[in-house]
Amino acid sequence: MREIYCKKYSHSLGRDMEYLVFCADDPDDRTHTKVSIAYPPQNGRYWDFKDFGMVEAARPWIDSGQMYLILPDGIDGETWSASGDPRARIELQELWYHYIVDELLPEYTENAGKVLGMGCSMGATHAANFFFRRPDIFDSIVALSGIYNAQFFFHDYCDDLVYANSPIHFLPNMPEDHPWMELYRQSKIILCCGQGAWEDDLLYSTRVLSGILTEKGIPHWADYWGFDVNHDWPWWRKQLPYFLDKLSQGGTL
Repeated sequence: MREIYCKKYSHSLGRDMEYLVFCADDPDDRTHTKVSIAYPPQNGRYWDFKDFGMVEAARPWIDSGQMYLILPDGIDGETWSASGDPRARIELQELWYHYIVDELLPEYTENAGKVLGMGCSMGATHAANFFFRRPDIFDSIVALSGIYNAQFFFHDYCDDLVYANSPIHFLPNMPEDHPWMELYRQSKIILCCGQGAWEDDLLYSTRVLSGILTEKGIPHWADYWGFDVNHDWPWWRKQLPYFLDKLSQGGTL
């Protein structure tokens, strides 16, 4: 498994952005591998997925060449978790969104098919937001212990951008003839949450999102782990390889 550190200027954000890439052999050969992106947890950094053992948990899929993993940096401390003007916060979040979909991913997805998005906690929130907004780019997600209601962070404030980052709000209003609906149904959607300590809000949000998907006729797997399963890395390190194994049972991710 190769680890590559990258630092490149983002025109969307007007700043340098750092990230890590993990791959098996030639970093320029992505023809037969699944480009994947793992978003950091709330206020986390691009190295967290590695430092907390999640990359090691995914090593079999990286070493075998099935997965090409990108770990981007986040800016939650300036957006979702920040205080101050909510419009400015969500506008900055939208710039980060465009950095990911317009700058970072296109560099790695040419001739490589669609992307697998994943994450834990706030990383799962990002994975869901990106997937449901752009199923033309993403065709699978593994979302572990996420919140799918943007107003959890923005409270009584809601505008067009908060709405666009809140699947629990925009999915119920999506018409049946929207082109995204068929793409959702062709995708692999995994939502997981424990039922132990610090999971109450995440569990509720996962159940609500699952209910909306069921009502819309969108196939997905909502998996609720036991009452001993806490909102913490040791459990996510068990969940990730479990679900990657399920996704790859057909031979590839």
